[in-house]
Amino acid sequence: MSIRIQLDDTRSLYTNLDFIRGKAILSLRRTEDITAVNVKLEGESKSRLEGEPPDPYGFGGMRRRKDDTVNETEVHKLPFNNTCADYQPTVVNIGGLQMQAPGNRDRHVKKTLPPTLHAFQDQAIIRYYIKATVVRPAFYKENYRAEHLFPFFPIEPPRPPPNRQESFARRRHQFAPVIQPSAPAKSSIKPPSIFRKGSQLAAGSNSSPPPSPDLSKVCSVCIDARLPDPAIVTCNEPLPLRIIITKLNDSPASIYLQLLQIELVATTVVRAHHLSRENLTSTVLTSKSNMRIRLSEIDKVMEIDKGWWKDIPLPNTVAPSFDTCNISRTYFVLVKVGLTHGLGDQTFVSAYILFTIPRSPLRISTEPQHQPELTVHALKMPVSVYSGIRPPQALLQAMADSRRPL
Repeated sequence: MSIRIQLDDTRSLYTNLDFIRGKAILSLRRTEDITAVNVKLEGESKSRLEGEPPDPYGFGGMRRRKDDTVNETEVHKLPFNNTCADYQPTVVNIGGLQMQAPGNRDRHVKKTLPPTLHAFQDQAIIRYYIKATVVRPAFYKENYRAEHLFPFFPIEPPRPPPNRQESFARRRHQFAPVIQPSAPAKSSIKPPSIFRKGSQLAAGSNSSPPPSPDLSKVCSVCIDARLPDPAIVTCNEPLPLRIIITKLNDSPASIYLQLLQIELVATTVVRAHHLSRENLTSTVLTSKSNMRIRLSEIDKVMEIDKGWWKDIPLPNTVAPSFDTCNISRTYFVLVKVGLTHGLGDQTFVSAYILFTIPRSPLRISTEPQHQPELTVHALKMPVSVYSGIRPPQALLQAMADSRRPL
């Protein structure tokens, strides 16, 4: 005897309130006595840390059971919220003394069903499946079982009405006082000798003082990363992100965009019994370097062109935010902006002089190293990731009616 499950329609994914239709098909080689065929729709969230035994949490609200005959079509409807399995106290018999051990009630939540997940080397597993069990009357005969896994993606919660408000992360920065590169001046100092005293060498080097920094060209900027409020991003859609650079003073210097990197970082917290672990995974949406793009010289408020990220959707590996008893996932957007500044095509350098000694011990250079001052600013913004599957209008209306006072 064997049993298998065959669904009427095979989809790439299922979501809340969907119907699953199929058959439990038995293959018999001889006559068998069967008490019942139980078909259940179940979901499990399992976590395991540091050698602890698996800590399963069954979504009890998903379980459906019905005694059925062979080859009869079974219909199940996926619910909206999860319901933690009720862990009853366990009775332990020790030397004739019965003791009652409490069930696992560390943290139970009732929220929208989480998506299918398999990550971190089996530390966190969320799966959904149809299970069929053939019940046989004899207690010494094994019951036959079959499982059919299917992917699940939840319906997103109702979105707030659109508004013009924005949430933002902000950083202020003042560039260091600068010096302009200049041609090396001819020096009448004789080439130094390895036998000269250090005081004589220092006196000779001070004969041509370095140029003083121009404090009038000190530039102060403010970098903003902005998202609509509340900060919601959608799976398989680009980020609705704006990056704004604001000059805070009247410095004549131009601002150059040198580096831009945008990441979506997932924080997954896995809990098992008394243990807890936080895992970070990053998805790089765009990363550009050596850009050298001059921003506006006239306007003090400059917005970076959205073309660098507006056509890049979130990859299909990004799951929506969720929270269960033992596994939860949140997200934040990390924006890194690298800036330099200068006048026209000339880039400023920091106000210091670096003395370099080449390989030859008989030469020493007192010229400054004209390297542009690159500052990289990291802006972190917590966001909620939605699945992009909008709830049906009938469900929204039912939720609105339930909130109205009687």
